[in-house]
Amino acid sequence: MAEEVILLDVWASSFGMRARIALREMGVEFDLREEDLSNKSPLLLKMNPVHKKIPVLIHNGKPVCESLLIVQYIDETWGHESPLLPSNPYERARVRFSADYADKKIYPAVRAVFLSMGEDQEAAKKENIECWKVLEGELGDKAYFGGERFGYADVSLIPFYSWFCALETLADSNIVEEFPKMASWAKRCMQRESVAKSLPDQHKLRDYIMEHRKKLQAQ
Repeated sequence: MAEEVILLDVWASSFGMRARIALREMGVEFDLREEDLSNKSPLLLKMNPVHKKIPVLIHNGKPVCESLLIVQYIDETWGHESPLLPSNPYERARVRFSADYADKKIYPAVRAVFLSMGEDQEAAKKENIECWKVLEGELGDKAYFGGERFGYADVSLIPFYSWFCALETLADSNIVEEFPKMASWAKRCMQRESVAKSLPDQHKLRDYIMEHRKKLQAQ
């Protein structure tokens, strides 16, 4: 009996991108279903009744929610030959910390740049730069955040690369020039088919974010 793998997602979601990358890294065939978050599908509401959010991975009828948990589930289910998480417990903790940092620091800082104005936005811009400085230092001279192999931390962090173009527009900064190690890392990641297929065009995402920002300002 063939496995049924469904991913409920939204094209612009950096969290959904993680699941897409992980599935493609493992060579898992899946049914990608685009959700309309203004009119959520009965399947989404059924499979994630607690948060009612994407992404949701449905494996043979059983849902897995929250992007980092989804990536870990994918790794444990299909990653036996080439796992995303390192086998060493300490190294596993380190890459999990990087992913956690992305959710607790990077995402809120970038979101604040996109949604705030005036003094609040200026403060958000500074916080955003500080966050990228931390990642630049953590990456150091390594090819990837876990070392020489593309892995869990990279899957967790590379979706935020999609926001660089929008950040340049709104934050008056060139992240690629300011953080060359991060830029080189992102280029290496984008050379992977799993990443290239999973991340949207940066200009398309920028236009989407700017349109969303205008709507919020008009409210």
